[in-house]
Amino acid sequence: MNKTINPKVLAAQVNELTEAVIYKELANIVKLPAHREILLRIAREEEAHALVLKGITGQEVTADQGRVFWYVSISRIFGLNFGLRLMENQEDLAQGVYEALKTEHPGVEQLYADEQSHEKTLLDMIDEERLKYIGAVVLGLNDALVELVGVLAGLTLALQNMKLIVVAGLITGIAASLSMAVAAYLACRQDDDGKDPLKSALYTGVAYILTVVFLIWPYLVLSNMYAALAIAIVDSILIIWGATFYIAVAKNVSFWKRFAEMTILSVIVAALNFGVGLMVHQVFGINV
Repeated sequence: MNKTINPKVLAAQVNELTEAVIYKELANIVKLPAHREILLRIAREEEAHALVLKGITGQEVTADQGRVFWYVSISRIFGLNFGLRLMENQEDLAQGVYEALKTEHPGVEQLYADEQSHEKTLLDMIDEERLKYIGAVVLGLNDALVELVGVLAGLTLALQNMKLIVVAGLITGIAASLSMAVAAYLACRQDDDGKDPLKSALYTGVAYILTVVFLIWPYLVLSNMYAALAIAIVDSILIIWGATFYIAVAKNVSFWKRFAEMTILSVIVAALNFGVGLMVHQVFGINV
């Protein structure tokens, strides 16, 4: 074997053993027995892969406990689907090593085939509630971001009073969240797609309210309303980034296209409402 590739093979060996431990840990937290059995089966396959690679490297390795803790924690917090997809996205290096080695070591070819099939097997087995209702969460987030960022921009120029901006923003946000929750409930009732209308309404409303709170907090702690508006816009971009990243990983869709689209829309709406607020302030002479 080419000596220059040995460190990569060793890294792949550690990776296989680490993932075996991760799958075992995840098998202990899933509720469905069928899911648990699939995770344990894949853990056994990963252990077998590590043994094949050990025959090539001739070295004993241990699992990366840092990675085990990271991916198990991520899966606990953000869901099994998200954690597994995130981990599967890191397997490109190992697959590249298998591709390079399979002509020299026949046993590696089966490892490569197994790695290719892992992602589909894992993702086909998962049907988490949080993914079922991700559309409701996205609806709440998107509407709150586009609407409230624009409202805050307009209020900042029109009212020019921190307390009034906070009160008006909260009233607008809470009213809009209730409206969106009712709309999500009615839409779910009409679609009849197997989702619980109450849960759909709850996910939408809670996502909206949390977004409202996250956008308004700068106005509660800062004395300069323009600085507060700037931070609120930055916060909106952070929310967009986080939500888009989660959806992109969990649903295997394009990240940058969705991120750019939502960011541009939010900034444009904020700029338009900023202009509207300036016009209202000048035309009506509001000064409070």
